[in-house]
Amino acid sequence: MGIVDKIFTRVGASDNISSGESTFMVEMNETASILNNISQRSLIILDEIGRGTSTYDGISIAWAIADYIHEHPTARAKTLFATHYHELNEIAGSLKRIRNYHVSVKETGQKILFLRKLVPGGSEHSFGIHVAKMAGMPSKIIQKADQMLKLLEKAHSNAELVKTASNTAEKEAFQLSFFKLDDPLLEQIREEILKTDVNTLTPVEALMKLNDIKKLITKT
Repeated sequence: MGIVDKIFTRVGASDNISSGESTFMVEMNETASILNNISQRSLIILDEIGRGTSTYDGISIAWAIADYIHEHPTARAKTLFATHYHELNEIAGSLKRIRNYHVSVKETGQKILFLRKLVPGGSEHSFGIHVAKMAGMPSKIIQKADQMLKLLEKAHSNAELVKTASNTAEKEAFQLSFFKLDDPLLEQIREEILKTDVNTLTPVEALMKLNDIKKLITKT
């Protein structure tokens, strides 16, 4: 692992009732503290970030955190990020320093044998239903859960998520580059917008300002 100057961990799930903080709020507070204090030689250990909220919120937050750590302008912190969000497998395809690993299993019919060996690549299954079966959950619940899992996996593919994330990134890049173009007209429009205090404009003044900008564009 090399020498590290700071070790940050976000592991476990517990609320803070005395302060009125939910499990998710505690998780977000601790994660925010980590992200605001990382250094070039930090070691970060994150476990199941985003699990305390809805599935899509959790995936979005976990994805964004992984992206933030990878793209940090000054720190290249070593990070172990454990998650059951299989959608995050795809992030390794777009961020070059991310590698996926999973704990291997052996499937024999309807039985699962956990080999407890870390191997390269992302896992497509969490085997939560198998664990529930091992715990003695009633068979009717197991069967229903298996049916629901297949329906959900079919309805929400990883490919669609990655496509959406990619399109968003491209759109943001275009928006950021718009005012970076070497064009006097765009620079003039930029200055007009920046010097306008939108908090003090009346609706009529806002329309007039918009009309002025429109005239600048139509002159060309």
